[in-house]
Amino acid sequence: MAAMTKPLFVFDLDGTLVDSAPDLVGALNAALALEDLAPLGVDEVRMMVGRGARVLLRRGLSSRGREVADGRFEELTSAFLTHYERHIADHSSIYPDVERVLGELEEAGHTLAVCTNKPEHLSLLLLDALGMRNRFAAICGADTFSGRKPDPVHLLGTIERAGGLRESAVLIGDSPTDREAARNAAVPCVLLDYGYSDVDVRDLDAEAVISHFADVPAAAAQALAVKVAAAK
Repeated sequence: MAAMTKPLFVFDLDGTLVDSAPDLVGALNAALALEDLAPLGVDEVRMMVGRGARVLLRRGLSSRGREVADGRFEELTSAFLTHYERHIADHSSIYPDVERVLGELEEAGHTLAVCTNKPEHLSLLLLDALGMRNRFAAICGADTFSGRKPDPVHLLGTIERAGGLRESAVLIGDSPTDREAARNAAVPCVLLDYGYSDVDVRDLDAEAVISHFADVPAAAAQALAVKVAAAK
C-alpha cells in the first residue's frame, strides 16, 4: 500500500473511543463469582483496564485478596473471555464526539487505525456491534503481532498495516501503556484524561493532553509539530 501524505491517526480502543468498562466489569465479576468473591464496581474496574484481560483479572483477584494456582487462573480467564464475548456491547458506549470527529478526519483524507490490548477478534466484535469497524484501515489487538503495547512492534505493525509511516503517525490513547508504546516507537502521543488510567496522564509527558475528543485533530497537529521541532 502506498505511503500516505497526511497524518495517520492511531487510536487506542477502551477508554479512548469506547467506554467499555460496564461490560468488562460484568465479565470480571462473572469470573470472581466462580471464586465466591464479591463483585467490583465500575469505577474500581476503570482503574484496572489497559493491559489486557489477564492483567485485569489478576488485578481483580488481587483487589479481593485472592491468589489462585496457574491452572485455576486459566479457567477463570476462559470464563472471563467467554462471558465478555457474549455480552461485549450490552452496556458499552461510544464516547461523545467520537463518531463526528472520526467522520471529519475521514472526510479530510486521513486514515484511521486502532491499536489495542484487547484481543483482535474481540476488538472487531465490539467495533462491529457499535457500527464503527469500517472506519479503520487496520484494527490490531493484543494477539495480532508478536508483542502488544507498550512493545513498539504493536504500534509500528499497526502503522504499517494501515499503510502509514511512523514519521507521520500519531497515537491517541488514555493510559501509561499508550504513552510507553508511543515513546518506544518514537511516535508522538495525545492522551485523553477521561479514560482508564491509574495515574494522572498529565504527569506522563505526552506531547498533548486533552479532556474532550473534539480536540483530537488540533492536539494531534500540535503533537506532530512538537516532534518535527524536536528533530531539527
